[in-house]
Amino acid sequence: MTFYQELQLNQAGSKNLLKKSETVKEKSYHILVYLVKIAATMAFCFLFVTIFSILFGNENSIVGVVVLLCLMVFRNADLGIHTGQSTMLLALFFVIMTVCPHLANQLSPVLGMLLNIAALAVLILFGCHNPFMFNQSTLVLGYLLLYGYDVTGKSYQMRLTGMALGAALTCFVFYRNHKNRTYKRNLNDLVQEFDISSSRTKWQLCQIICVPAVLCIAELCNMPRAMWAGIAAMSAILPFMEDMQYRVRKRIVGNIAGVICFTVLYFLLPSSIYTYIGILGGIGVGLSAKYGWQAVFNTFGALAIATESYGLKGAVGLRVIQNVFGVVFALIFCSMFYWLMSKKKETVVTVAAK
Repeated sequence: MTFYQELQLNQAGSKNLLKKSETVKEKSYHILVYLVKIAATMAFCFLFVTIFSILFGNENSIVGVVVLLCLMVFRNADLGIHTGQSTMLLALFFVIMTVCPHLANQLSPVLGMLLNIAALAVLILFGCHNPFMFNQSTLVLGYLLLYGYDVTGKSYQMRLTGMALGAALTCFVFYRNHKNRTYKRNLNDLVQEFDISSSRTKWQLCQIICVPAVLCIAELCNMPRAMWAGIAAMSAILPFMEDMQYRVRKRIVGNIAGVICFTVLYFLLPSSIYTYIGILGGIGVGLSAKYGWQAVFNTFGALAIATESYGLKGAVGLRVIQNVFGVVFALIFCSMFYWLMSKKKETVVTVAAK
């Protein structure tokens, strides 16, 4: 494996190489490559988002984050169907992420929930056909970030331009990287494979219904940063209950640990470098292969931003409450949904047997 090829590995792949190292020299080499990868990734991400902020305004820096996320994921990940159709779907996804979150913010929480359900249905049914590729962590996360950091007026016009540029970049990179691959399935196959009795479809429906419901309830309760609860729910919803229970535990513990670590840093560090705590969190995420540790370091960036608006006490309280509510609601919702679907299947089988 070349230096460049090793740079393309994810955290788990890099750490697997470290574990398999037989000599100190070999291990040192893999550590060097890993650190170079983290440094290069952080530098590129910072530069990319900074450029978007300069071009489209600081209030649209989140557009740079969403576009960057899509570029980094879809240069390797696919949608499992014909490349041309996948490229058109990606363009549609950008339209949805640009328009629907903004419109939903103009509506009442209940009507906004209905619009969010419709929007997520398209993103998840056609973009997240394989749950274990975690495309929902890109598409749904991007949708929720744009929902949570909505803008109006001139800023929204700039957002339209930024998202159009992002769509063009993502579609170009995606098509270039996947055009020579052969796929046996097309868009029609995704529609035909929709099956309410399958684990995949039940997981998709839970994402589609539960995440907007969490947002709606949080907003009806006048909780700021409702998107945090939605992101937590999205992250916890998996096809199998055992995996969900594991994620719920890790999310809660990880966020509490992240809050404690952030608070300690907040009091130890001078106020002039508070904004860099978020960057420290990004480095931590890059070094983390396990979900629990990622939850810890993801908290840093969120709190670094929220503290400016709500103060330390308010931001910490919101972070814990929103995350606990999001994952617990998702676990209860999915448990009930899967149970109802299993009962319905048993009823159908019983009727058919008669």
